[in-house]
Amino acid sequence: MFKIKLTFLILLISIFITFSVPSFAKSDETYSTLRMMVDIMEIIDSKYVEEKKPNDLALGAIKGVVKSLDPYSQFMDEKDYKEMKTETQGSYGGIGLRITTQDDELTVLTPIPDTPAYFSGILPEDKITKIDDKSTMDMSTDEAVKLMRGNPGTTVVLTIYRAATKEELTFTIKRKKIKIETVKKKMLENNIGYIRLSEFNAQSAADMEKMLKELSKDGMTSLILDLRNNPGGLLDSAVDICSLFIKENSIVVSTRGRDKMIEQNYYTQKVPLYPDLPMAILINRGSASASEIVTGTMQDYKRATVVGSNSFGKGSVQTIIPLSGGNALRLTIAKYYLPSGRNITHSDNKKDKTNGITPDVYVEVSPETEVKLYMQAESDKLPKKNKNKSKEKNKDKTEDGNISGVEIVKDGDKDTKNAEDETVKDEVLETAVNLLKGK
Repeated sequence: MFKIKLTFLILLISIFITFSVPSFAKSDETYSTLRMMVDIMEIIDSKYVEEKKPNDLALGAIKGVVKSLDPYSQFMDEKDYKEMKTETQGSYGGIGLRITTQDDELTVLTPIPDTPAYFSGILPEDKITKIDDKSTMDMSTDEAVKLMRGNPGTTVVLTIYRAATKEELTFTIKRKKIKIETVKKKMLENNIGYIRLSEFNAQSAADMEKMLKELSKDGMTSLILDLRNNPGGLLDSAVDICSLFIKENSIVVSTRGRDKMIEQNYYTQKVPLYPDLPMAILINRGSASASEIVTGTMQDYKRATVVGSNSFGKGSVQTIIPLSGGNALRLTIAKYYLPSGRNITHSDNKKDKTNGITPDVYVEVSPETEVKLYMQAESDKLPKKNKNKSKEKNKDKTEDGNISGVEIVKDGDKDTKNAEDETVKDEVLETAVNLLKGK
């Protein structure tokens, strides 16, 4: 019993030293709570039906403390920390989902374009209730990611609850190597340029500038920037993209937190190449973080008309703090604020439907239409429809991105839907095109 008490107290003290908050430890209320935690640990150590290692119990308690903060803060043990660093350095086998925790439920932030999850018809804000046969109740996002990843060619079964239609859906998805192509372009009618950005990485701004120059040579007179289902990425990339359209030394975003030392303003860095180009930006509930910064900043400066539905509302800043023993802490330390002073953080109030960025022109899109729009966005990579295909032969294609045949089972119904459904009208895009035609 002395061992567990000593182990737990040492771990708690190490946290206090890491945060450097002496006043926290001096609080009578805090001491009383910590005393109760130690008492509970002693009871578990002596009376629980199975013997538990003191270190495991203490680490479990710490994880619980951090998890109570917000969906993005997380304590990572040595194994988790190593995996996190590995994931940021290379490609991996998986299904292509960005996930988060919302209202204590594992929630889809967005499927990544041109991935198995994207073509399966999974939607932003779908609730993942099971991964294979394992319930996701109280499951962390990192644990869920581990379960969904695996060797290319293997399958994973996701059980989804879709609140918008009150349906429970089952998706059997074949994993593949995930490679993300972040920027794509084309020319629409009336010399309207179109660029779809699926993620903000280190090359996104340079790639986008290159495509803008190519579209300009082809006669572009206005631009649609499609940020639907873009989960974000690097802040610097968002600032660089804003610098293409907004005058030099304009504030893009500010970070503010309890620690005044981390407060910072981010400004456009150069003379814009396209300061007067008429623009529309497309967003939906899968647009988050850096997507919301670009959209909100362009909206604040009246540089673009925003079309679509409210974005997700991921307006917080995380940092990784290495700890002793190879562990680490991912901690929310600040929030993002747009030039107008507004914050875009998701509300905990379930009745609040105004999360994130509110578009200038709201266009309602049904979940069923969203599914088809996701599938046809990569229409050049979809296989040709073959009505004579049997269910057994309708399987995922090879590594070139041709993915089809994902089975969707609704409430026990064994009928399947294929990824090659007929095309549907993209009302959000058409609305933006009509707005730019008017200009």
